Amino acid sequence: MRIGVLGSGMAGRTIASRLIELGHEVRMGSRNRHGGAAMWARTAGARAGAGDYADTAGFGELIVNASAGAHSLEVLRQAGEAALAGKVLLDVANPISPGSGSAPVTLTVANTDSLAEQIQRAFPQLIVVKALNTMNAAVMVRPEVVPGDHVVFVSSDDDDARRLVTGLLESFGWPAARIVDLGGLATARGTEAYLLLWLGVWNAVGSGEFNIAIARAPVA
Repeated sequence: MRIGVLGSGMAGRTIASRLIELGHEVRMGSRNRHGGAAMWARTAGARAGAGDYADTAGFGELIVNASAGAHSLEVLRQAGEAALAGKVLLDVANPISPGSGSAPVTLTVANTDSLAEQIQRAFPQLIVVKALNTMNAAVMVRPEVVPGDHVVFVSSDDDDARRLVTGLLESFGWPAARIVDLGGLATARGTEAYLLLWLGVWNAVGSGEFNIAIARAPVA
């Protein structure tokens, strides 16, 4: 599959490299086609390429939004509606505004909305699926990094798009039983808000390589 990855930060590079390993053709997009995306592509192999956001969106049959959440809408505007129309967007971004000094990180959107929903409203011909935003990049693409039956969540209003992304997650190594379908895209409000707890746990345990498991009570 041809996959376009928007964003050349840690999440974008990690996801793109794993996709190359799995046999996909991947183009990474950054604001400057000669910037971080080009640096990644030079070492990622023959199936890797780089461009600006518009190039990348036009190339991909599937698009991954790995841009900084506070800037994702602008990144997608630069990609262009025509290049995005009719495509599935796997949105792994979180809408965070870094704190300054001792101020805590806050969400730029919460409670009654989510970044995923904002993207869907802004680009109605795009099909948004929220997933992988509740863990660090290493765990996203190699769940075996964390032992145990931890889970990944999926939110979408479109069944076919959900199935496409679920298949991609399985190729990363996520067993079907550990892919939790939360339902419609509005459920992304909860997974995005979880980032605030995730950051606290990271500070407490001293590592980002952890994840959530769901412990169920036995059926009476």
